[in-house]
Amino acid sequence: MTNLRRKIHQTIIVIASTCLIAACTVSYKFNGASINYDVIKTISIANFPNRSVYQWGPMESMFNNALTDIYATQTKLQQVNRGGDISLSGEILSYDQTNKSISSDGYSSLMQLKMTVNVRFENATNHEEDFERKFTASRDFDSSQQLNDVQEELVTQIIKEIVEQIFNATVADW
Repeated sequence: MTNLRRKIHQTIIVIASTCLIAACTVSYKFNGASINYDVIKTISIANFPNRSVYQWGPMESMFNNALTDIYATQTKLQQVNRGGDISLSGEILSYDQTNKSISSDGYSSLMQLKMTVNVRFENATNHEEDFERKFTASRDFDSSQQLNDVQEELVTQIIKEIVEQIFNATVADW
């Protein structure tokens, strides 16, 4: 009899736990977007020209593609050329390589690659959310490496970080 009681007791605990867990569920959107699609249906993203002193050819198109891709894949917004319910414009302001640390022999031991993008965001349905802001990201690399050898990988990482910052500031309410 005690064996039967134990099984019934365990079954009741499992059922009660399941009901309790089901009652306390939390809903998350893994892409982070919190857009009212009844109000905001379109987005226009202008080309962000590279206005930095130092130029690396592929960077401008890499950035523009990454920016449009994140909104295409993580929202249901229709991308239009102009006049979107929300719009993004701006420019790549700087792209610099600097010494980050010096070794004991007086030579650079660590370099930093840094990119800054200026963004103008406009929400035609709620102008209180409009802003103009700079977004920056950087990556370090060993000074024994040539920039040409690591540039594409580092720029890809930097762009991904900046694009995520822009996405979070515009539609993710972070």
